[in-house]
Amino acid sequence: MATAPNPRKYLAFDIETAKDVPGDFSQWRSHRPLGIICAATGTSDAEPRVWHSKTDAGTPASRMTKLDVQALVSYLGIMTSQGYTVLTWNGASFDFDVLAEESGAHAECRTCVRDHVDMMFHLVCQMGFGVKLEKAAQGLGLPGKAGGMSGSEAPKLWAAGDYEKVLAYVTQDVRLALQVAIECQKRKEFAWVTAKGSRSTKPLPDGWKTVREAMTLPLPDTAWMDKPMKREDFLAWMLNAGPD
Repeated sequence: MATAPNPRKYLAFDIETAKDVPGDFSQWRSHRPLGIICAATGTSDAEPRVWHSKTDAGTPASRMTKLDVQALVSYLGIMTSQGYTVLTWNGASFDFDVLAEESGAHAECRTCVRDHVDMMFHLVCQMGFGVKLEKAAQGLGLPGKAGGMSGSEAPKLWAAGDYEKVLAYVTQDVRLALQVAIECQKRKEFAWVTAKGSRSTKPLPDGWKTVREAMTLPLPDTAWMDKPMKREDFLAWMLNAGPD
């Protein structure tokens, strides 16, 4: 009798960047380097952990130092070697790009990207369009992001010394990513609330795929879309992310 495969042990992470990007955040690359103010990591079997640099006085620093960002990258690698699968929402296109730049650990970040699960990237490979984490939470009936702020406000709040609010926000994002990943695997489907306010679902019979695996999915039918999202665009930064 065949036994069911062991569920993945996930390690979710998320970063908050330091630079206030005006207007359309999708144009963030033209404002780089963004810097990182803080990050959070959390596993499916432990409480989240927050990351930030400190001043000589012991208070949170305005940005994470290169050494501290390198420590975060090393931690992701260590946890991967211990059997955890790194988990993000749009990390292949954003978080790892920024991590590579801020840490200088280009080769390590590229390796981690390919072997981690980016739920947003999986959806783009499967459907040709992305979904916001908040909309996924709504579709699954899960509590959403931390109330009272958005990610775009993090740089100003951090600069104003409202550290706890930002840390609570990034920590909740990590918790939410874990909840979405696990709930979708349990239901064997992905659910979200569309721009029109209706609930929609897509089958997820084999669970979430790593970036490497998602790249092998058949190309979706995007003929009906004005601007379909291309999976190659998510990973374009890796071609110019510095030396191995």
